Amino acid sequence: MNLHLLPTRTAGAAENMAVDFLLLQRYPDAAAPRFRHYEWRGPAFTFGFSQKIAFVRGKLAADLPADLCRRPTGGGIVDHRNDWTYALVIPRGHPLEEARATESYRVVHAALAEALAALGQPVELKAGCAPPPEGADRPPGPGVCFQRAELFDVVNSATGAKVAGAAQKRNKRGLLFQGSIGKSAVGAVDWDEFAARFAAALGRALRAEPQETPWPEFAEGELEGLIEQYSAPEWIEQR
Repeated sequence: MNLHLLPTRTAGAAENMAVDFLLLQRYPDAAAPRFRHYEWRGPAFTFGFSQKIAFVRGKLAADLPADLCRRPTGGGIVDHRNDWTYALVIPRGHPLEEARATESYRVVHAALAEALAALGQPVELKAGCAPPPEGADRPPGPGVCFQRAELFDVVNSATGAKVAGAAQKRNKRGLLFQGSIGKSAVGAVDWDEFAARFAAALGRALRAEPQETPWPEFAEGELEGLIEQYSAPEWIEQR
């Protein structure tokens, strides 16, 4: 089995969310885990599928010039202005896709922490109470990611500050894992070297050989249609 490593792309919030979802729903090789790192065209925030738009807007400055989109996964508000963002899809039937949400969260973040530690970063996995179930609303107070670490988030082992968090979505196609590393929470990092080490650690965890893979061809108009859906007020403001 191969872990498909897709090329880095830069896009707006709606397009990034649409691509992540299509990599779960429509990937040609349904049996292959797939991974991508991506960047943002400008300042952007995303927020969890079940979060209330009024709460999100209340947490963000009204005059903040940023791209805003609801994610297909759960979790809180994520500021993407200075982060390293990635998505991992684990296909249906893989042992980790069938594991409990806390276990898949632990395994992916253990691989991430291993890669950062190999580059000299003092990181570890957070121990404590469990995060909310997939898709569940968070309490009104701690709805902004990186303000508080949850179980198996990656934290700075010296200060306890949150370094990396993620959100998950499972459906009949598999598991979508969307994650973010706050660059301000770590020291100087060679991010290209980190990406290679993270992919290697994920490959070991998934028992899959990392393989650079070109972008799949989606059905004509499918991506464009989903970008339009993710850009629409009906998606962003549905709750």
